[in-house]
Amino acid sequence: MSGIVVCRGCCCGSSRKVPRLDHDAQVRRLAQVADVHVTDCLDVCEQANVVVVRPSPAGRAAGGRPVWLALVNQPEAADDIAEWVRAGGPGLAELPAVLGLHVFEGPRSERRPGPPRRQQ
Repeated sequence: MSGIVVCRGCCCGSSRKVPRLDHDAQVRRLAQVADVHVTDCLDVCEQANVVVVRPSPAGRAAGGRPVWLALVNQPEAADDIAEWVRAGGPGLAELPAVLGLHVFEGPRSERRPGPPRRQQ
C-alpha cells in the first residue's frame, strides 16, 4: 500500500493560511486509500498545503519515488490524489495531468517524510 505524508504543522493545515479548506476532511479522504502520516512540518511552508505520496513496495520496485505535491488546497485535489493512489500511485500508475500542476521538488536534505528513522 502507498503511504501519504500530509504536512499539518506551522502553516500547512492552517485555516489562517488556507481558510476555505476542511483540512481534517482532506486527511480523512486520503486515509481511505493509503496509510496517512501527519507530520508537523516539511520545511516548505511557501508551498502549503503539502502532500507527499510515497510508492507502495511494488511501486518502489518498479522505480517509483516519492512525489511532492504543493498547494493542495482544493477538496477535489484530495480526490485526484486518492484516485491516483487507488490506480497504483508512483511507479505503477501514470501521474494524472491535473496533479502534475502540483508537483514540485521537495527539499534536498537527509530528512525524509514519514516516521523518524532510528539512529544507529
